[in-house]
Amino acid sequence: MIRRDGARLRIAGPVTLANAAAVLEEGRRHLAEGASTVDLGEVGEMDSSLLAAMLAWLRDARGRGAPIAFVNPPQALRTIARLYGVDDLLDGMNGRPADAAR
Repeated sequence: MIRRDGARLRIAGPVTLANAAAVLEEGRRHLAEGASTVDLGEVGEMDSSLLAAMLAWLRDARGRGAPIAFVNPPQALRTIARLYGVDDLLDGMNGRPADAAR
């Protein structure tokens, strides 16, 4: 599910409602320990629960004043974010850290 390589988290495999709670909590633990980049390039099947986890991680990072970046998002995730009107909140999907001060 999640592998950590220094400050980078690599999310692999499916992220759906069936496992989203586990992914959310494991990601929170790593991010609280100093990880700051979430690599989504190995995500397979996904639904909107991945976006919900990302928004929670973004909210947590902002609460700590910590940077967070989302890289290599699947096209389906970009589409869901755009449809929900939150793509501007996830600037880090372009590899830039999302603004922790917003």
